Amino acid sequence: MAYTGSLQEELIEIRRDLHQHPELLYGVDRTAGIAAGLLESWGIEVRRNVGPHFGMGVVGTLKGTGGEGPIILLRADMDALPIQEENDVPYRSLQAGVMHACGHDAHTAMLLGAAKTLSQFRDHFRGTIRFVFQPAEEGALQSPLDGRLLSGGRDMIEAGILDGVERCYALHVMPELPAGSLGIHDHYAMAASSHFKIRFIGTSGHHSAPHHAVDALQMAVRFVTEVNGLMANKVDPTEAAVLAFGTMQAGTAINVIAAQSELTGTYRAFTKETVAAITDGLQRHAAFIAESAGGSYEMELREGIAVVNDPSEVQRVVSAAAEVLGSEQVHRLSPSSLAGEDFGWYLDRVPGVFAFIGCGNAAQGIIHAIHQPRFDLDESILVQGTRILVKLAVQP
Repeated sequence: MAYTGSLQEELIEIRRDLHQHPELLYGVDRTAGIAAGLLESWGIEVRRNVGPHFGMGVVGTLKGTGGEGPIILLRADMDALPIQEENDVPYRSLQAGVMHACGHDAHTAMLLGAAKTLSQFRDHFRGTIRFVFQPAEEGALQSPLDGRLLSGGRDMIEAGILDGVERCYALHVMPELPAGSLGIHDHYAMAASSHFKIRFIGTSGHHSAPHHAVDALQMAVRFVTEVNGLMANKVDPTEAAVLAFGTMQAGTAINVIAAQSELTGTYRAFTKETVAAITDGLQRHAAFIAESAGGSYEMELREGIAVVNDPSEVQRVVSAAAEVLGSEQVHRLSPSSLAGEDFGWYLDRVPGVFAFIGCGNAAQGIIHAIHQPRFDLDESILVQGTRILVKLAVQP
């Protein structure tokens, strides 16, 4: 592992370059190009433009010369967030209103470090390593092919990236844990995060004659009230679940009844059954409210899936991280967040683990949570994460 340590400055340079040039969702042309170019320069077979819907993923394939063996998938996400960075650092984002506030720049750098290391020691392992660089983890866009709301993970999975894969892994930075540590969940790592947009269509009219109109704003207000009742009465109170509205828009003038209204929000839970129950409830309530008011509705949904670690693979990660960091720096975590991650779609099909690498450093002032304008990370973790990924790739 001494070789990996020699990559420290290179990994920092890669991470800082990506940090200065953040890209959103599927618009990751520069980041994907850098990843693909580096992989090719190390003699790794590369597929560009992966994904039948948006075609922005990158997949590198490296075969070990030690003989036949499993296909192991390692994944990093590439997209940033629409956040204005407030850090005063030399590598501050150069893109106004866009920032790597979730550490995807570090995830990409660590996976590139693992790819370079393994490319230099391909005679030390059997089988095949598949390096996946994914766009659009932070959200979804409507597919130009079929209109579905798709995140990058689902787009790439539909391109066959999981074909033949025996196990898969991903690391995510966590500033709540100090650099030099790793946190791992025995089962549920993150919740299913589902997004919805509901549009009520009524009939516009003057306030002096409401009986000639169908009020779309009133439909929206009624929907908010009834859905809150749905969450209180139809979801098992022993299960963690939450639904919240994010935006509401309606009307065009103070004295005109709204012809349209639109609501957006998310709902989060761990089990597929609860996600399905909430989805069904949203549709039933919207249909009933629209029909009883004499209007109509349209709904867009992106149903999420929980991130569920495989117990046997958890033991592999614990072992690998203990070799790199020391067993005392590997912490078992309890499910404590209803945040979501689309690596859940990978783990729903292939055994694997989604683990958290500590990146906090109070002495350096690195204490801010992800998705915050002052988020940063201790760059010593780039080599640590690389080493853990390499261990996972070559473990028998």
